[in-house]
Parts: sequence; structure tokens; C-alpha cells
Amino acid sequence: MGKRLSWTRTALAGLASAGLASGPLSAAPPESLPADQLDWQPWGEARPAGELCRGRYVMPDYRLPPPSGEQVASESDNVDYGEDGETLLGGEVLLRRGDAQLEAPRVRVPGSRETAYAEGPLTLRDRGLLVRGESAELSLNSDAASIDTAHYVAHEQRLRGDAVRLARLEDGRYRLTEASFTTCEPGSDVWRLVGNDILLDRVRGVGTAKHARLEVGRVPVFYWPWVRFPLDDRRQTGFLWPLLGLSTDSLDYAQPFYWNIAPNHDATLTPRWISDRGLLLGGEYRYLFDQHAGQIEGAYLANDDGDPDADPSYAGEDRWYIDYRHAGRLAPRTPYRLRYGAASDGSYFDDFGRDFGQGEVSNMPRLAQVDHRGDVWQLQAKAQGYQKLDDPLLQRDKPFYRLPSLTADARWSQDSGFYQQWRSNVTYFWRDVTADEQGIYEVGDRRLRIPVTEAANGTRLHLAPATGWRMDESWGHLEPRIDWLATAYRLDYGNRETDRDERLTRSVPVSTVDGGLVFERELALGGRDYRQTLEPRVNYAYVPARDQTDFPVFDTAEQAFSWNQLWSPYRFSGSDRVGDLNRVSLGLSSRLLADETGRERLSVGVGQAYYLEDRTIDMVGDPDTLPPESSFDRYYRATRDRSPLVTRADWRITDQWRTRWQWLYDDNLEQTESTSLGVQYLSPAGHVLNLGYRWQLQGFDPSQEDEDRLTYNREEYDLSFAWKATRQVDLIGRVIYDNTNDRALDQLAGVQWNDCCYGLQLVWREWIDDNDTANTIEDDLTDRGVFLRFVFKGLGGVGGEAASFFEQAVPGYRTAGLDLP
Repeated sequence: MGKRLSWTRTALAGLASAGLASGPLSAAPPESLPADQLDWQPWGEARPAGELCRGRYVMPDYRLPPPSGEQVASESDNVDYGEDGETLLGGEVLLRRGDAQLEAPRVRVPGSRETAYAEGPLTLRDRGLLVRGESAELSLNSDAASIDTAHYVAHEQRLRGDAVRLARLEDGRYRLTEASFTTCEPGSDVWRLVGNDILLDRVRGVGTAKHARLEVGRVPVFYWPWVRFPLDDRRQTGFLWPLLGLSTDSLDYAQPFYWNIAPNHDATLTPRWISDRGLLLGGEYRYLFDQHAGQIEGAYLANDDGDPDADPSYAGEDRWYIDYRHAGRLAPRTPYRLRYGAASDGSYFDDFGRDFGQGEVSNMPRLAQVDHRGDVWQLQAKAQGYQKLDDPLLQRDKPFYRLPSLTADARWSQDSGFYQQWRSNVTYFWRDVTADEQGIYEVGDRRLRIPVTEAANGTRLHLAPATGWRMDESWGHLEPRIDWLATAYRLDYGNRETDRDERLTRSVPVSTVDGGLVFERELALGGRDYRQTLEPRVNYAYVPARDQTDFPVFDTAEQAFSWNQLWSPYRFSGSDRVGDLNRVSLGLSSRLLADETGRERLSVGVGQAYYLEDRTIDMVGDPDTLPPESSFDRYYRATRDRSPLVTRADWRITDQWRTRWQWLYDDNLEQTESTSLGVQYLSPAGHVLNLGYRWQLQGFDPSQEDEDRLTYNREEYDLSFAWKATRQVDLIGRVIYDNTNDRALDQLAGVQWNDCCYGLQLVWREWIDDNDTANTIEDDLTDRGVFLRFVFKGLGGVGGEAASFFEQAVPGYRTAGLDLP
């Protein structure tokens, strides 16, 4: 819960240059001292990797040992005594009381021994604080002190400044008159805060200033009658920097307020005014306990002022969203999670969005889940669903809720190699679908039908006991296994007229035998020693066909073919369909291992599955009928006698370069079904380069819904990079190019400047929004935007954080946070 306050104020006003010339805004701190007088030590060649600052503040040792109790220790070249007991110390004078030490050429101590007056140039040190000045008045009975023409440094906080007068109060706070404050290195005035009256409380980690102005390059840019700012990483209550968005027809201004309720509670309240929408109020509350943590966020806009002619139009409607997350543990082995999200409509996030770095919001999850992880049994109980954010949301596209879903899994193993496994789940699936007795519902002027297999609510019990034996040696493995899949349904079709059974059962045995050998040899390549393996593998799977025509489809989809599918007997995800299969898979792999470390340098493999029978079970579930020949993709998948040839390679060329490749080739039709190639470069200096290529035959992935199934062959290029031009500057870019349709799907160009005392992120992005219909490009929309964030380290920043978006767009890139010095 490390949210840090960036800025606090009671009012905000723009500055006119004429307004700074007189009155309380004319504070003029003295000029800064050179770096060598501020305990500044350059790193030189010893500068650590990743260190942004060119040096650091180092406090030297005290020149006097600490005196006992509240006594004052002194040392000087000469001493003179005046009338009334006055003492004059001259030459090189040192005074120390507790952690405070004074160095001055001349010090006068009246006979009362309560105050000391020092003439400069003087130096005062106190617990990581350096102050230099022209003259000073110090209390010998307390920590109070006052220094004229002061220059100060707080070593740990990396802040420095100058003041016409600096006073240390008896309670330990510091009051500065006509003073400045910055975290920039000595000699740099990229930014500084200037105020007539600045109060620094190092105990609480907070500072305040009256009549303060922010100067960038000595040019005033902001004015605050009163401002509060952090001195360290501790959270402080107050206003954060505003967020400002501009478009061709609207202004978007958000002003967050942060409330540090307690060390384990905080909240942020964000009024947001959108000129063409109205006033939206957002908020977030977070809490943290030993075994539990969570947060709730949301926003509300009353009476949307949007365009009444838009489609869809929400003019005059209330718009809102809420998202609650909670996680914890009931016991060491019993974690639980809660999640509830909802939005007023399917277009809320399209209209109002979220932070720049967050992805598209397509649904609002809802979950209540508790798990128990025992040595043998793994138990889970959950209620789960989500709100799909489509507008309009078709009845057939409404998601099923699991109310509830109970799972119990277990595994037992014997030393002989035999094992037994138990998997079981019972789930009640429900969704609110409104259609007539024929399953017809209306959307505008269209009449659509809900398929019978998707029309029912009901309970599904799925039991999957299994037993097997595994021999696993260094030279190979052998594993015969049999699973028994028993499934029972109790269905409710509501008012839908159907002659389908409401009680259904299905039992299917799944038999597999998997075996492989491992051959090894020593190999010398390029003057290096390696260990090469040759690993043939064979897998046989048999699953008989069972009639599943009347079975519903709650959570099942057909899986696209891949390397892993060579060795799996399951053609469908979920439990509503069990695909028939009589197949032998053959594969050959080879690995190249660095002999000294065993690290894998190269892994290649080739494999193919051979079908001994046609596959009659598809999503329809009919075991007696193949798909029609007019539907070539479905018919060919069901009747082909062998799978595509699968070839893959993972090559770590050097410690910096790595490439991955997979190719699925249909040697019967002599065409590529799918191929992907990725090359990545990761430099120890922080440079990242990713090159990607993907090609997929139309209809290759049968798991996609109709609106997401492409009607063309997909060919895409993906280039992304992050180049650390200097210690301070990172250049980021990405292009995803759709070669099939000759267009760029996503373009990103950004720069991150991260200096010792400030940071900046500037991002331009243009991308294609498929309008929730990936199968057509006619209704695609082009979106673009410019994002700017800048941070004055020690004060905070303006704009939303883009670091997480950079890391998502450029795999392998790790950015240093702008808030870090």
C-alpha cells in the first residue's frame, strides 16, 4: 500500500509573470553554494550501474566526540573573557551538543550561558542535515537555532535549498524564510519550490509552504497560496497532481485527493469534470491486514450530458462502475478470494476509459472462492460469473454463472510406480435469457435464435477417476493410464419448447499409453563442450464416441492443434464434450545442454499424429454423422488421416539472443496451417529488441466465437524495442502490422527521461479498435492519443503512470519508476 502523496494545496492558480514581481510572491532566496561545500561527492568511475545521480551527499564524521547528557563541548584556537562573564571564542571554533555541531571562526557566549552567537561563514550539522550560513544564534539549552543567509542539505532525502533565514524550532521543525527547496544535484536548477515561509517537519516527513511558486529552469510556472509536500516516502493526506486530457471537442480534468487514514488504510477521491459529459466522482479505498487485503474502486456520473443522437446514446442516464477485490487466508492452507465488478452499461469504459497503461476492459468479473490445499486432497468451492461489456449484448452471448461450483481432487502414489487420481466437480450453470418458446428474441429489427444446446440452465456433475503406472528413469519413461469420465446433467429449459431430456448421463473411458527414450552423447561445438540428447516419443490415445447431441454447451470449446495436443487425448476444453479419438502420435526431440551448468541452449522437436478413425464428435455431438462436405474446414478436421506436421525450436543463441519457432504444416494439402517466429535480444545494459511473425490459416482456431473468427488468413509482424540511449533516456517503440489487410494494428512511440531530480514519459499511440467484431474490418475504428507524464522527484508528478504499459508492450523491458531517485 505504498501510494505516495505527490502534492497538496488549498488553491491553484495560473501565474502571470507580472504577478510575481511584487507582494508575497517576490521571495528571493540567496544563490546556491558550489557542490564541494554541500557534502557532494561525485561518483566518478565508481558510479554504480543504474545510478541516475552523478554523485551523492556524504556527511563527514563529527569533529568532536559527543558530550555526556545535555552538556556542551567546545574547542577553539583562543578564548577571551569579557565583562559580565561573556566568553569570546576565536580562530577555529567547534561546539557540540547532542547531535548538533557548530563550526565557525568566531562565537560569542554571554554570561547567562543560554545562547551562543556565531559569525560566519559557519557550518551547522545535525542528524544528516548540513546548514551553512553567514551568522547564527543558537540556544545552549535546547535545539533551537536561527541562521541567516542559509544553505541546507538533507543527506538521506537528497534535498537541498537556500534561505534568507533558517530557524530550527524547539520541537525539531525547521522554518525557512524566503527559501527554496529542490532534489536536483548541486549546480542544477531544473526545478525548485520557492516560498516566503517554508516549514519542514522531518519527524513526520512533511513540509508546508506559504505563497509558494514552482520554478522550472528559474521560470515560474505555478503558484500556491499554501502547499504541503512530502519529504520522504511516507504517505501524506492531501491533493495529488491533477490529470488533464484534451481532445478536439472536450476537456477532461481530474483532481485526486488522497486520504492517509491509517498505516493500513487509505483512500483516494477523484472528482473529474468532462466538458461534454458532466461531473464524474471516482474513488478508491484500500486496506491491509495480516491475513487479508482488498480494495474497492468505482465512479458515478449523474445525468450524462452526452450526445443524444449517438448510437448507443446514454444522454440523461446515470453512468457508473464498481470493482471490489479482496483476498486472504482462513488458515495457512486455506486461501480465499472475493471479486465483484459491475458497470451501468456495456459502453462505460469505451466512453470514460481507465488509466493509460491498463488494457481494454471487456468484462467485469464476479467471484467468491475458497480453496483448501491438503497433502492429498485439493478442495475448492466458488461462485463465479462476469458481466460482459457489449452493447447491445445478445441473449446468446450472455455468460453462464457458476452458482456454485464445487471441486474435489486427490492423488495417491505408491513406490511401485502405480498411482490413482480422483477429480470431481459439480456446478450449477445459470444465466438470465429472455426468449419465446421457440428460442427467438429480438434485437432492433432482427429476430435471432438461441441454439437449443445453449438454452438450458442446469447442474452438471463430472467425475473423472484415473489410474496408471509410470516408470521414469534417466534413460526414458513409460506410462499407461486410463481415465473414466462420468458426467450427469439435470437441466431446465424454462419456457422453451423442446423434446430433449432434462436428465442426461454419459460415461467415456479415456485410454492412453505414453513412452519415450533418452539417448545422450558428449559433443564439442565451437570449442565448447555440450551434452546432446535424442528423445523419441510415442503416444497412443483411444476415446470411443458417445452420443452428446442433447448435451448443453456451458463452458466447452474445441481446441486448436499444437505441439501439446500431440500428447493429449482431449480435443475439447471443458466437460460438455468428450471427443472421440483413435490416434498414434510420434515425436522426436533433441536438446543441447551446456556441459558445465546443464543449461539448455537448444531444443528442437518434430512430431505428427496419425488418426486410425474419423472423428465424428464435434460441438454438435452427433456420433453417427460427419460434418457436411460443404463445410470444408470442419469436414477436413474430422476426416483427415494425419495431423499437421509440428516442428518447433527454442534456441538460446547467446546469453542475450534467443529465438523461438513453431510451424504446423499440412503435408497432405501442402500448405502451412500456422507458423510463429520470435526473436528476442536482452542486453545487460537494458536494451530490448523483439521481432515476431505470425501466420494462421483461416479457420485454424475453432475455439473462437463467430464474431472473433477471422474470415481471412492472418499474417502479422510485431516489432518492439526499448533502447537505453543514455542512463537517463529510454526510447520505446512498437508496431504490429497486419500484412493481410495492409494496415498497422498498433503503433507506439515513447520516450522516458529519468534523471536524478525529475522524470518524463511521452507516448504517442495509434491503434485499431475492432468494434467487438474481429471477423470483419469494415466497422473497425482508428483510435489515437498522446500521453504525457512528468515527475519532480520529491514532489510528485502530473499524468498517469505508463511504466506498466511499456513493460506490456515490450516483453523483457523493465523500467525504473520515475518516482525513484
